[in-house]
Amino acid sequence: MQFGSTSTSHHSLFSNPFLPSSQSKRLAPGQVIFDGRKISPKARPPVAVQPVLDTDSPSWTAPESWAVEKEGEDAAAAYSSSDESARGKAGRKRRKRPPGGKLLYKVRIYRANNSYHVVSCDLNVTVAQLTPQLNKKLLLDPGVEPHRLHLKERGRERVLAPTEKPADIVRRRLEQAGYDVADGLDLLGADDIQFLLKFVYKSNVLGPPEEEMQFDSFDLIDLTSRSLKAVPVALYGHAEAIVSLNLSRNPMLEIPLDFIQSCTTLRELRLSHMALKKVPQSVRHCRTLQWLDLSCNRIGDLEDAGLDRIPQLRHLKLQNNRMENLPIYFAHLRELRDLNISNNKFKRIVPVVCEITSLVDLDASFNSIQELPEELGQLTDLDTLTIVGNEVSKIPEQCSNLRNLRVLDCRRNHITDISAVCRLPKIEQLLADHNSMHALDVSFGPALKQLDASHNDITQLNLVPGPLGLPHALTTLNLSHAKLSALDDQALAQLTSLEVLYIDHNSIRSLPESLGGLSRLRHLSCSNNHLFTLPSSIGRLQWLETLEAHNNDLSELPMSLWNCSSLQVINVTSNVISTWNLPPGSIDLEVAVLHAWGSTVSLLSDRKASNGSITSGTALPALASSLEKLYVGENSLTADSLHPLALLKELRVLNLSFNNIQQLPSSFFRNLTQLRELYLSGNTISAIPTENLQHMTKLEVLFLNGNKLQTLPREISKLTNLSVMDVGSNVLKYNINNWEFDWNWNFNTNLRYLNLSGNKRLEIKPDMNHRQSRNQQQLSDFASLTQIRILGLMDVTIGMQTNIPDESEDRRVRTSMAEVNGMAYGIADTLGMTEHLTMIDLVQPHFRGMHNEAIFAMFGRASHIASNNKLTKFLHDNFLRVFTEEIDKLQAKERVDDAMRRSFLKLNKILHDHLYSTSGRKMSHVSASAPQTIHDKVGASGIVLYLVERTLFVANAGNALAVVSNQGIAKLVSRKHDPFDRQETARIRAAEGWVSPKGTVNDEIDVSRSFGFYYLLPVVNPRPDVYTYQLSETDEFVIVGNRGLWDYVSYQTAVDIARKERDPMIAAQKLRDFAICYGAEGTTMIMVIKVSDLFNRGLPRDLQRSPEPVIPEEVIQSLAKRKRNQIINRDISRLDDEVSPPTGHVALVFTDIRNSTHLWEVNPGMQSAMVLHNNLLRRLLRFCGGYEVKTEGDAFMCSFPTTLAALWWCMSVQIQLLSLPWPLELLECEDGKEILDLEGRPIARGLSLRMGIHCGQPVCEPDPVTGRMDYFGPMVNRAARVNAVAAGGQIMCSADVIKEINARILDVGPETEHSYLQPPNAIDAIRRMGVKIFPVGEVKLKGLEVPEMLSILYPSELAGRQNLEAFETPPTASGSRVQFSVEQMRELGLLCVRLETLANSRVFRPLPTRKGSIASVTGQQTSPDPASESSLVVCDDPSLYLPVMDETSSDAHLTTVLHSLSLRIDNALTKLAFMQMTSIETKTGMPDLDLREKIFELCRPFPP
Repeated sequence: MQFGSTSTSHHSLFSNPFLPSSQSKRLAPGQVIFDGRKISPKARPPVAVQPVLDTDSPSWTAPESWAVEKEGEDAAAAYSSSDESARGKAGRKRRKRPPGGKLLYKVRIYRANNSYHVVSCDLNVTVAQLTPQLNKKLLLDPGVEPHRLHLKERGRERVLAPTEKPADIVRRRLEQAGYDVADGLDLLGADDIQFLLKFVYKSNVLGPPEEEMQFDSFDLIDLTSRSLKAVPVALYGHAEAIVSLNLSRNPMLEIPLDFIQSCTTLRELRLSHMALKKVPQSVRHCRTLQWLDLSCNRIGDLEDAGLDRIPQLRHLKLQNNRMENLPIYFAHLRELRDLNISNNKFKRIVPVVCEITSLVDLDASFNSIQELPEELGQLTDLDTLTIVGNEVSKIPEQCSNLRNLRVLDCRRNHITDISAVCRLPKIEQLLADHNSMHALDVSFGPALKQLDASHNDITQLNLVPGPLGLPHALTTLNLSHAKLSALDDQALAQLTSLEVLYIDHNSIRSLPESLGGLSRLRHLSCSNNHLFTLPSSIGRLQWLETLEAHNNDLSELPMSLWNCSSLQVINVTSNVISTWNLPPGSIDLEVAVLHAWGSTVSLLSDRKASNGSITSGTALPALASSLEKLYVGENSLTADSLHPLALLKELRVLNLSFNNIQQLPSSFFRNLTQLRELYLSGNTISAIPTENLQHMTKLEVLFLNGNKLQTLPREISKLTNLSVMDVGSNVLKYNINNWEFDWNWNFNTNLRYLNLSGNKRLEIKPDMNHRQSRNQQQLSDFASLTQIRILGLMDVTIGMQTNIPDESEDRRVRTSMAEVNGMAYGIADTLGMTEHLTMIDLVQPHFRGMHNEAIFAMFGRASHIASNNKLTKFLHDNFLRVFTEEIDKLQAKERVDDAMRRSFLKLNKILHDHLYSTSGRKMSHVSASAPQTIHDKVGASGIVLYLVERTLFVANAGNALAVVSNQGIAKLVSRKHDPFDRQETARIRAAEGWVSPKGTVNDEIDVSRSFGFYYLLPVVNPRPDVYTYQLSETDEFVIVGNRGLWDYVSYQTAVDIARKERDPMIAAQKLRDFAICYGAEGTTMIMVIKVSDLFNRGLPRDLQRSPEPVIPEEVIQSLAKRKRNQIINRDISRLDDEVSPPTGHVALVFTDIRNSTHLWEVNPGMQSAMVLHNNLLRRLLRFCGGYEVKTEGDAFMCSFPTTLAALWWCMSVQIQLLSLPWPLELLECEDGKEILDLEGRPIARGLSLRMGIHCGQPVCEPDPVTGRMDYFGPMVNRAARVNAVAAGGQIMCSADVIKEINARILDVGPETEHSYLQPPNAIDAIRRMGVKIFPVGEVKLKGLEVPEMLSILYPSELAGRQNLEAFETPPTASGSRVQFSVEQMRELGLLCVRLETLANSRVFRPLPTRKGSIASVTGQQTSPDPASESSLVVCDDPSLYLPVMDETSSDAHLTTVLHSLSLRIDNALTKLAFMQMTSIETKTGMPDLDLREKIFELCRPFPP
């Protein structure tokens, strides 16, 4: 071994405490005399005890509290940093050793005075082997008591066992903290890594002196993180008074038996985070114990724990250990009610758990459980069952016996059916999101109040009627993020107790009128669907408080909505609403407007004049007195649509962003005096009305960005509560010193956020004349804004003498130009609900002095919780320096990825040193047992984009993400570090952390990787995921955002929104405003970087840098508005405008779905699949420049001005169809199943689309009804016939199309007369995808005399379709529906037999399935169940009563069986219903006509 030292000292060797002693008994390690602090108060004094310690006397054993060790034992032997020390070399990844020697690792070991020594040793060197050398190098005084090697980490300190290996500990911890072998693990241990761990060689005395431990009372004792090796002696005299004892995070291996026996009233004992591998032996002797916490240790089994000797044990916490099994004695824990075995290594729920019949709460989350045992149904007292984050696919039928189960949390599994537990009599809460259900055919139990089935591929909801005469008790239903295309009217009508309904992120087109019958509904969320209208019955919902309907296709709001008397929040952002009419007869609209706004403009500009609709009444609608928040951003509202807002006097928040408002009514603010927040961004407003503006004294937030404002009125200065003001990206140009007429920010002294960026004509210069004449503050500076946190002045002209505030930990000032290395970029952010900065951006052009390098970064947290502005500012100020150093250190074979990873990890280390060195806390205690400070529980996510030429490197740690727009398609180039992610969960568990059911690390932090959070290191570390992305000419821009954006806006929606804007600054502001509209409340930060500028492709430049257009802007907007008004789909309206209908020489494309007729008839997922199909085709039409002529059923007819644009569209559609999130029913049927080529790549998945392309000159005429261009003539007929010849998945091309491909794509043929018109972007895109052509030859087309030379074309990655033998099969219904499962048919048959037996007043029980054994061969029988001997029970083989079924049964046979079983079940249910009716009438003694009517209604057959 090699040693090095930082200081010189006198070294002397003393006896090794780890070597065997000549004495048969010895004191605890490190004790050469008796320590009075650690002697039981009931024991005799030391002098009297010494003679008794005789090695030959077997009649007396010292109390455990004396810490006397037995011969050959070591107190630290039970400790180990990990199980790896016991496994030896297995499973270890090591760097190759140098030739002729072992790889030596550097380990820094400290003295007690904080000086240190660096040793070099290999991974196998143990503490016992290292001790003699440590004695020589580190022991300054040979006369002191023996020293031991201590380890400080994770908030605790302990003595290392002689068999532990320090170098191996360092290696493992560094790997867990995110370091790689390439980072030099063998050398990093020599550095100061106290933020991770610390070795100290010192006297074996741990914990604070006894006199420092003072207790006010002795019933509740909390000794967490005190570095205690023994129980404080002060507790011995009061042991009988201790009720609760918490010894967590202490290096205590055993609790003295005599102390435990003295604790006669101990009820609760916590021993978590103690690195225990075995349960202390004395615990079993605590007879009064009821609560035992052994969580977060390293316990592998409990065989020797003897917990069955604790008769009153009720609560046992075992989460985050290493157990795979439980001992059989657990069945004797008759009082156990609460068992937590989550975050272990269980692959099943062991049978013994099912024998603990007293269990009330069982948590088995985050294991590897794949199947629930049938015996689980024996736990009839179970109240709560939690199995989050496993791999369970089925809930056994026997779980229907859990008659007392109240809560079932089975989120994030693979469960396909929950009907077995929905009917339980006491089930109240059922959480089943993130599973694999595709149909919800259930009958709710009488007590079920909350059902969460979100994030499942549910395509249909069928509710079986509940018990007769009993309404459903369900109050909360969550079906969001599913694939529902409609809500069943009858099913919804049954949920009369519903209070909260979530159906977001589906494909629902309309809501049933039965919605109005949900009289108790308080919260309705139906956003991100395709709703084109809301039911008029919504006005009957008098308890409705919140309506979330953003991102739909609503063109108007129902008038009945004004009748909702409790409605407080309406969010209809991102629709196509142009008007909102008042209900007739509620108020004289003309009089109301004249009184409120002093205007005679008609409110009914969009309604037909009707004398009957206007009365002289003065009653306000009910909504006028209740509505407080109204979000109608991104709609089609104009100034004429705003008049009804005058009636909403209680409004607190009004969001009108991104509409078509050019001018606000002069008295717009008269009745809006209660407003706190007003958003008018993204309109074309040129002036703010001043009338009544000064009366809005409660206004705190004002967003005016993205308008046409040239000046701002001085009345804004009177809004004394204004704290957030955004007027960026306008055309402001006024004298800021002219405060008598125009606004100046210095009068709004409460401003915390002020954004003026993007006003390129605005000049902020001091008024020199004013300054000379009057000695007062300059209005051009910002001295009055003492509370300012964010100040945006990008692209604003600032005078030389203007006093701009300095940046600090709590202030961000942006004064740069909105251009980096020739790329335009924009940034937008909000403060949210916090008073301080939680996010900071970093932009560095010409990084390292290189003109082709740039850095874009952001650090922080979206929430003020666990955030710290000092931490965030430090990351901002030091990243560039650290990254530069790491890049300069790169070796020949190392990459930028390595430098980015090392920079994140190094930055986290120096951040730790900075925080704790400046906080006054000693560094020697940071990683040990010192109390946690404010710095322990704060952190920050980080994302860095490093651009070199046209290569983009993206590194992120946390939930800040980057997305690239490639031809309008969103591509994620980063990774969200979510604790629920299974890879992240596995990493967290490997680092001895755990994930709670609510998705937080160690039940504390909602992100799995982050800077800071040192008390959770290495479980939470900042190791980034690094992506390398090669930019191309098809890449347009990059969006970088924190979770304030991505939690509310999808990647593709963000790209669509940003793509509509030419200026990235406006795009960033628009994305921020959308996030606010969608519900973001924390800090939101967004960057948009226009990478297309790197390629000089001549894309549209910034509007403010372009010359004035020849066509007046008003005309352009009018034309654009006319086109937008024709679109009723919000997603499509965000895209580029549709091309004008092509005429002359055009290319026509016909499409058709294979077997669509049969799919519609038998596959329930078809409706959702069609929505995906239609949206994809229409999106790509906008990208590729196509024109949708018409649709017929599921077939499209499209025209293109050029042939290659048509080919580009067809190839893009075929490729992207494979990646759509198809419904599970479609993927399970023959027509939609996934097919792989010989190389394992998918070539078919989901709907199969045939396409045909032909070009020529058709007859062009507009359709007189639709107004859209239509095409006629022989050329159109030929194009349709070309498509008819194609098979599913093929693109069939005529000879003219192939000629164009040969000329411009393959360069193997002469150019045609239309070749010069082919678009370059289409040519580039086709060449990147690659083309594979398979000639078919001359084909006689149906109805046409002249044959056509046809060829089949595929994108290169789909060329394997040509090798499919029978890709086009005759259409059959069996291939279109979900395939029958024989096992499912048998389960249905068993249900049928049970119902038929029950209809005969008996109970059917199937015989248990017997495995082959000697007993079965010899005819031996197991003892029968006494209940089965009853004459009412039939025990038999159910297959005797069912048709023959096996794996060879055909679909036709199974269909016949299904029909037969359905009839038998129907007959049995009818008989049971009449039996129930007869029983009730017999008891009452009279006929019940209402009951008969209900039963007759249920039994009435459906019409054919």
